[in-house]
Amino acid sequence: MKPVEHPRFGIDEKLRTLFRWMGPASLAMLFGATSCSTTTESSPPVPMPATTSELTSPSPTNEPEATVETTETTVGAPEIAGTIPLVGSYTAQIMARYPHDPTAFTQGLEFHDGQLLESTGQYGDSDRRWVDPTTGEILDVVLLSNEFFGEGITLVDDTVFQLTWKAQRVIRADRTSLGELTTNTYDGEGWGLCLLHPGLPDPTILDPVEGGPILVMSNGSSELTFRDPETFEQLGTVQVVDGSGAEVAALNELECVGGQVLANIYGLDVIVAIDAQTGSVDAVIDAAALRPATAPVGDFDYVLNGIAFNRERGTYFLTGKWWDTLYEVEFVAS
Repeated sequence: MKPVEHPRFGIDEKLRTLFRWMGPASLAMLFGATSCSTTTESSPPVPMPATTSELTSPSPTNEPEATVETTETTVGAPEIAGTIPLVGSYTAQIMARYPHDPTAFTQGLEFHDGQLLESTGQYGDSDRRWVDPTTGEILDVVLLSNEFFGEGITLVDDTVFQLTWKAQRVIRADRTSLGELTTNTYDGEGWGLCLLHPGLPDPTILDPVEGGPILVMSNGSSELTFRDPETFEQLGTVQVVDGSGAEVAALNELECVGGQVLANIYGLDVIVAIDAQTGSVDAVIDAAALRPATAPVGDFDYVLNGIAFNRERGTYFLTGKWWDTLYEVEFVAS
């Protein structure tokens, strides 16, 4: 299987991780459901597992840009919106489009108090920032040291947690100033990160410390790791599998909503909703229609990445690496 070449950086190193975690057959199965051109030379594409078999990635759309495009909806109480689990197949329905920094290699995204907390990647160009979601204005930003490649990001009380890709460091920063406070170490790579609140039927299954909030972390494989926010020590892991029992790899950016973990799958225009306790994929969301015309199909540097739940409206902000658009969407059953 030939690695995908990128004119800007050569072979994408995250794609190397896909080859490491998944064999050629699994990669063929993964990419067979999208318009990405990566295929095996020796065998035809293998159908996707049952949970994603009906999803395809159409060609990029050339819809005219609108400043804001809204749909009248009825949203339940915020606490209800965050706990209703997603089950089955969904499509991301666009409610509004907002400008997004096209130089931001988005690696993590969260929504807090009317602002987006965003982490960007690339060596020498990584940062963490607060952003106005409707205007795209960068309200505050702190650059990372050149040795760090920014990854997933989340907020625990007044502390920002930001992963790094290969440095095996999580940076703790002040919520207001974004200034670094301290760091913790971990083994392996860091990809996605989110805070799982104590809303599970029995949160003590995952967190032995009084059932409090825990951090959920991905590393590009099919495994999610649970960590103590106080120490960043590992509390446990869960393997993510689809309805047929097959592992779902390449889990990337994460968003914790109720007892589920929503995850981008690196290279695909889909999001999976994962039961945090069992690791089973409860739902698949097709977000192919969101890909901007400026995002080349099949280029792994311009993929869907970034999920932020707006608890007040029951909607989601979605974007991608180097995308010039931030979408506010609803997940509509399909």
